[in-house]
Amino acid sequence: MSDREAVAHLLRRATFGPTADEVDAAERAGPAATLDNLLTPTRADRGAAATPPPALAPDPYAQLTKDSTREQRQQANAERRKQLQQVTGWWLDRMVAAEDGLTEKLLFFWHGHWATSAQKVKSARVMQGQLDTLRRHARGPLAPLVAAMVRDPALIIWLDGQKNTRKAPNENLARELMELFTLGIGAYSEADVKAGARALTGWVVDRRTGVAHFEAKRHDPGEKTILGQSGRFDAEAYAGLLAAQPAAATFVAGRLWFRYAGTDVPAPAGLSGADTVATLRAIFSAPAFAQTRGTLVKQPVEWLVGALRQLGIRPSALPEQQHKQLLAGLNALDQVPLRPPSVGGWPAGAAWLTTSSLQARLRTAGTLAAAVNPAVLARLTAAPTAGRPDALARLLVVDGWSARTRAALTPLAGEPRKLLAAGLVSPEYTVS
Repeated sequence: MSDREAVAHLLRRATFGPTADEVDAAERAGPAATLDNLLTPTRADRGAAATPPPALAPDPYAQLTKDSTREQRQQANAERRKQLQQVTGWWLDRMVAAEDGLTEKLLFFWHGHWATSAQKVKSARVMQGQLDTLRRHARGPLAPLVAAMVRDPALIIWLDGQKNTRKAPNENLARELMELFTLGIGAYSEADVKAGARALTGWVVDRRTGVAHFEAKRHDPGEKTILGQSGRFDAEAYAGLLAAQPAAATFVAGRLWFRYAGTDVPAPAGLSGADTVATLRAIFSAPAFAQTRGTLVKQPVEWLVGALRQLGIRPSALPEQQHKQLLAGLNALDQVPLRPPSVGGWPAGAAWLTTSSLQARLRTAGTLAAAVNPAVLARLTAAPTAGRPDALARLLVVDGWSARTRAALTPLAGEPRKLLAAGLVSPEYTVS
């Protein structure tokens, strides 16, 4: 693998999708320096700073009373949906604008890992708060992240933590905390779930303010035995116990490998998820990582954001109709930020390659080709007609076209926007 191919592979996986200029710069720097720059950025993220989160009005439901009419409740629901669309659109725009692409993609990884859906949480302010928590802890050690998440309002609502009391423990949060977020199946017992639920009692969410707080009268202060250790565990102590388990470091590392490298090549032995940046360095430096090139199907969000970046399109700058078409495209592709389908997160691999998803990609690719930045389109049209498939490969950071794909692209070389759309749905672009 050449240095250019190596840095392109790294950037495709570590970020949402590099531009040709970013690959040029990475090739000049070399693979080792490129990895260092990704993991330890040395300058402020100007793109993110220019894309501040929306200033949300108070939750519309906070204004309702027991005497509110049906129409007032319907209006509050409509306003809630509008606020959620606002946050979703903002995050999509930030994914495109951010210069620190590794952190932005890592945030999306954690969002899928601690899968929490606005379908049930409903409050944009609470969902945005969870994103803030995940962003704050995304790059660091596992223990502070777990401690923050057991007290996260969105997760508490999503997994019925507010129903968990000393008199009637609810096991949902404790079970998923161990099964899906920290330890994995087989690393705990049913008794551990029951005791964990008792440890988590007392944390509730004020739905008017969206803030989680501790109510001592709802908490079970008694002694509990969890994973072979006994004590008067509360939520913080329970989180610390989970994060300290060797199984947690192994499980989280496996999830990171799964999302960043796939399943075709086994993860390196001894990979640990105790510290996220250290884990990513180990993943991206592993000889096995190079062997995963061309094996990982892009998630729809990854596909769309990469295309937006490479085509020079800012979602927020689009006309309203085109902006709606992009979000409709993600909806048709079954991956809308803030709306994972279940607590298990989104699927992977061939699950994204269905007949309906191909049709949705085709429609969305047409929208993208119509909205391409004129300067980017000029780069493509500056090439001789016969050379445009190769110019397109460079633009979309594709290492090369198969004979079959080239045969499909060549007749479109005289119609640049159609050529763009075809490249975006090609196997070489859909799989990284």
